[in-house]
Amino acid sequence: MQKTIRRRELMQLAQFDQPLHPLLQRIYSTRGVQHGRELQYQLAHLLKPNFKGLPEAVSLLADAVVAQAKIVIVGDFDADGATSSALAVLALRAMGLSNVDFLVPNRFEYGYGLTPEIVAVAAAMQPDIIITVDNGISSIEGVNAARELGIAVIVTDHHLPGAELPDADAIVNPNQPGCEFPSKNLAGVGVIFYVMNALRAELRQIGWFEENGITEPNMASFLDLVALGTVADVVPLDHNNRILVAQGLERIRAGRCRPGIKAMLEVAGKQAHKLVASDFGFALGPRLNAAGRLDDMSLGIQCLLCESDNLAREMAAQMDELNRDRKAIETGMQQEAMSMLQKTLQTDAKDLPWGVCLFDETWHQGVIGILASRIKDKYHRPTIVFADVGDGEIKGSARSVPGLHIRDALDAVAARHPQLLQKFGGHAMAAGMSLTRINFSAFAQAFDDEVRRQLTEADLQAEVMSDGELAAQDLSLSVATQLREAGPWGQHFPEPVFDGEFYLLQQRKVGEKHLKMTLAIDAQGQQLVDAIAFNVDTNIWPNPQIQRVRLAYKLDINEFRGNTNLQLLVDYLEPL
Repeated sequence: MQKTIRRRELMQLAQFDQPLHPLLQRIYSTRGVQHGRELQYQLAHLLKPNFKGLPEAVSLLADAVVAQAKIVIVGDFDADGATSSALAVLALRAMGLSNVDFLVPNRFEYGYGLTPEIVAVAAAMQPDIIITVDNGISSIEGVNAARELGIAVIVTDHHLPGAELPDADAIVNPNQPGCEFPSKNLAGVGVIFYVMNALRAELRQIGWFEENGITEPNMASFLDLVALGTVADVVPLDHNNRILVAQGLERIRAGRCRPGIKAMLEVAGKQAHKLVASDFGFALGPRLNAAGRLDDMSLGIQCLLCESDNLAREMAAQMDELNRDRKAIETGMQQEAMSMLQKTLQTDAKDLPWGVCLFDETWHQGVIGILASRIKDKYHRPTIVFADVGDGEIKGSARSVPGLHIRDALDAVAARHPQLLQKFGGHAMAAGMSLTRINFSAFAQAFDDEVRRQLTEADLQAEVMSDGELAAQDLSLSVATQLREAGPWGQHFPEPVFDGEFYLLQQRKVGEKHLKMTLAIDAQGQQLVDAIAFNVDTNIWPNPQIQRVRLAYKLDINEFRGNTNLQLLVDYLEPL
């Protein structure tokens, strides 16, 4: 798909305490950094925990620890849910609670959240308290079911609430009405980290650790989990989240991380001391998510809880195998989805819906979110992909484009057509829902209508945001190293992307659909630079007739056989 390269506007240059490379100064300024303190990532700069519901949650938990009550953690089946579950279990055990366990719903049997069905499973474990992590804010019926059984419920979540809140004993969610915590961008793992940190302070206050000879846990030791869950859940990296991610990265690079994370790095071929934030999203997150997508996220949580390096390696290898299976399933589904859309495009490109809905009864429900993301990226339209879950029900996973808050769009559809959606929830850019199969066509039309109400044709034009053209002297390994160390980069604090025109001296296909290139900045070829573009259209590339290209790219550091070289990581490639 043709894209427009648009350069970020520099409104005002920020003031920094320390001297910075002029390029970095400009990059930070375009990302909204106003002052050098926003680049200080020490834990002392974390926001204070003024969450609504936190005092009630901490009081319940402190009493439970002292009384040695039974607590069951109920998590979600993605990377955020897995890291949240592991952190809660590890922290409570470290604080002296001996009777704590976890339960994660199998997405194929129970679906998402604290449902009455999963409460029944949890009840067999005879808990005094259920703590939800990364879910629960929409679990009205499940919380009621637990309360009727005499089980207290503490909801910790970060998802947007609906019109009604669950009747839990305590709710900690920065996005609930009346919560004054300044950052609404915490992942679920960030929320439970704050809760456990506050619990430690309360137990210290009442003398629990001293009286029982318990070494007070260092909460920073859990930041590897917080960093992984935060980046993998693609929440905006505001200053507070950047602190959490930077501190977690620092610990992992220094070798101070869970055996499970170390093992996942090994199977992904990543060196801990060179880890960057994007590795959480592209290397570790998918492997952890694969357990929840194809099998049971309990495997991922057990890997994160594991204390044995050898056992962790075995579990990481299982997740790596599941991830390979996921890729194979996804490839087949993607080919089928593209075939569906190509039939529409061959008729008339204008007939392609503004809001795309796709369904095939053979599709794997664990992979529909990834497929929705792929379709959204290719056609730059809000996309929902559905899978059959039996009993006449289908489940959908949605991904959106800038300009359309997907959860609010679903809310609008539900208001106009109350008979269509059974349930839904999510974020601005991603959401999930369920409906009856016979309502698919009516929903697809209603969703397309709503997207057309909210977007314009200009919104459907894909853009690549660029930080401008680099001067020749900045196309260097030194600048690439500075940019790598200037993160953590991530959602809403994007890694720098540059654009420019280059002479294409050499090109060859590597792997199945990647393009390796040698470029020059001028016709004389005096300054050569390597580049690689992943997942190119092999109907176009390689093409020896194309001698000049326009690129949008990141500066990358390529290490091969002991040599370290500058490499351009191409986000967008256009022949000239």
